[in-house]
Amino acid sequence: MNKIYWLVCLILFCVQQVSASNPPATEVRAVWLTTNYGLDWPKNRTDIDVQKRELITILDDLKKYNFNTVFFQARTRGEVLYQSVIEPMSSVIATIKSGQTRFDPLAFAIEECHKRGLACHAWIVTYPLGGNRHVQGLGQRSITKKNPSIAIKYKNEWFLNPGNPQTDDYLLSIVNEIVKNYDVDGVHFDYIRYPDDSSRFPDRTDFNRYGKGKTLANWRRENINRFVTKMYDSVKQIKPWVQVSSAPLGRYRPLNGKHDGWNALETVSQDAGYWMKSGKHDALYPMMYYRNHLFFPFADDWVVNSNKRIVVPGLGPYQMLELDWPKEDIESQMQYTREKQMAGQAYFRTENVLSNVKGILFSINDFYKHPAKLPAMTWLSDTLPDAPHDLRAEKVKGIFQLKWTNNECKRATYTIYRSENEDFDIQKAENIIATGVREELFEMYVEDNDEAYYYYVTASDAYNNESVICYPAFFYHSETEK
Repeated sequence: MNKIYWLVCLILFCVQQVSASNPPATEVRAVWLTTNYGLDWPKNRTDIDVQKRELITILDDLKKYNFNTVFFQARTRGEVLYQSVIEPMSSVIATIKSGQTRFDPLAFAIEECHKRGLACHAWIVTYPLGGNRHVQGLGQRSITKKNPSIAIKYKNEWFLNPGNPQTDDYLLSIVNEIVKNYDVDGVHFDYIRYPDDSSRFPDRTDFNRYGKGKTLANWRRENINRFVTKMYDSVKQIKPWVQVSSAPLGRYRPLNGKHDGWNALETVSQDAGYWMKSGKHDALYPMMYYRNHLFFPFADDWVVNSNKRIVVPGLGPYQMLELDWPKEDIESQMQYTREKQMAGQAYFRTENVLSNVKGILFSINDFYKHPAKLPAMTWLSDTLPDAPHDLRAEKVKGIFQLKWTNNECKRATYTIYRSENEDFDIQKAENIIATGVREELFEMYVEDNDEAYYYYVTASDAYNNESVICYPAFFYHSETEK
């Protein structure tokens, strides 16, 4: 196996320069933005205005480095970061002071992400509810008090009980509350599984009641599958374009016998491959925080089980701190996902990227030289929207502006391109100026020089299907009349 690993490294080294210099025009570039304990945000716990400025700084940096997707942790353990009638607001959010308006963190995150062309997915911790101290701190607001019949204690931690069908109803009420009330681009599930080392998980009463001749392992997997199916169908009924995804364990199933260890299917009853094959997920972001033979073949296996939907390996820069990984381990995984034409990369977690641990942000800067579009969810819709029209280019008070008209495409985003000539290809990343633009206006600073370009705009619908290009606008950057 070591020989195979070093062979992979050699191949990746050979393609590294080509891959970095010719990045794809379509690629997911995601981060998990952790709010639990304020790990990524917020650092300040006392002032809402400071918390807003902190988040804006994070999103500005993500935009600067050409990321395009943010998993914003909207539900942690039994508490949330949005205005809910079901669960209490997280204690990391500052209380409102006199003169301040009510703060809705998820609404603010969505608005600020969209301003910057970033997709915002509501990241939901599914079954864990926290330890005794945390649950007691929530008091009567905790579901362990409001409906103890669906909560279960295991190893001093509280969980929603997947074996009780009423748990599905409770979780669906939370998911529906988010999807109905917020303009999220996706709902993203974490811990959508049984807890680690669950051999003694105290659900035998439910198993005896609902198992109906199944093995315990199969019954548990079917409990999770049942919720996933209900949840997916419910989301699509409300807003069919909202992407449904999850972050399963990084190793789906054993590939090499006992040497693989921990895996989703057998260890925590998480049959994520089935969710894709049965059409009840749009995307998977498996947590592949491993190296060498525990990464590469398992990444390939996720693609095999993808049903041609979106698979984006989750990479673990945090391991450069916790396990002292060299930066080259993350770089080789980035290269491998691109060489294998996977849908992109996701990183856990935001601070480990933006703090430039071991120089990883420098590597990402080289890797993401140009903005990238999001992949289309053609299994939901494959109809192309109409192209924008009446594109105009001008300078207004020294700022270059593009304006256009779109009368057809609803909830559209736009991609801005430019080229030195009319021999134009939307699949060349170097032609992209911006993606995810949500207004029929784009502004940027351009130097007053003798350069001239053809500018193009395309429209993408809510499923990320992209139109053909519009008729171009030709513009001299010099203010001297030509």
